[in-house]
Amino acid sequence: MLNNQTIAVVIPAYNEEKQIGQVIETMPEFVDHVLVVNDGSSDKTIEIAQKHNAKTVSHKKNQGVGAAFNTGVKTILNMDVDIMVNIDADGQFKPEDIKKLVTPIIENRADFVTASRFIDKAYHPNMSKVKFWGNQFMSRFISRLTKQKFYDVSCGFRAYSKETLQRLNLFGDFTYTQESFIDLAFKNMTILEIPVYVKGKREHGKSKVAANLFRYGIQTLKIIIRTFRDYKPFRLFGYLSLITFLIGLAFAVFLGIHYLQTGAFTPHKWAGFTAGFFLVITLLFLLIGFIMDMFARMRQNQEEILFELKKNNSNG
Repeated sequence: MLNNQTIAVVIPAYNEEKQIGQVIETMPEFVDHVLVVNDGSSDKTIEIAQKHNAKTVSHKKNQGVGAAFNTGVKTILNMDVDIMVNIDADGQFKPEDIKKLVTPIIENRADFVTASRFIDKAYHPNMSKVKFWGNQFMSRFISRLTKQKFYDVSCGFRAYSKETLQRLNLFGDFTYTQESFIDLAFKNMTILEIPVYVKGKREHGKSKVAANLFRYGIQTLKIIIRTFRDYKPFRLFGYLSLITFLIGLAFAVFLGIHYLQTGAFTPHKWAGFTAGFFLVITLLFLLIGFIMDMFARMRQNQEEILFELKKNNSNG
């Protein structure tokens, strides 16, 4: 325990036999529980974790780090834990930094604390320019969506208060990092970034999530857009309607200028039909936005009910 707070560490792991033992061994003494979520590993990950006295839960087949994280959260919510920390199994993070992440939660300064590789230039890891740019893009994108300033939304080293875990509701199997920022930001949870030193490259093997950067980008964007759609549908469809309206307006202006110059719509009547098509699409997007906004309000009520159920189960 730390300041009378029970601390549990969750380690999602997929074929991490070379590093998982060292990660568990170096946990600070105040950590009460270490839970390894074995995501369908085919190597000795589960055996090594159990040998080091970690609690374990396993998926029969590989489902993705997002699914493994969700399994970890569900397991921890059934335990008497005040703060959950998640850390990667590849050894890129220092378990000794766990205290830096949990302290703001203990002091009631934050609900959710994440290690940040980019908030302070002195802590920038050694990584390729492509990965660095990709991380910067994701952080700016999430900041824009949530209207908050974030520097690192992709780091897998974080701490959560008990209430934060109870409010967290994620759906992505591929990853959880960006989705959790959107989910918690829209629920008005206090998010804090703490600069920590992180190894830029793994000592063994390749990242299971970001090995293919193109696939990582596509899968992550899908999760982000779906999450944004669920919480802010009118904003999303409002942006889409604005785009189609401007396209339709451009065609209408083109046809109007042609008419003023020649006194006839021919041979550009097609522009009028195209303008009409895009303006109809604009109205459809607005209608969909209104309908989805009603569903979003229903979801908010459902999530509040789910939170109360989780809280009562924990207290019971």
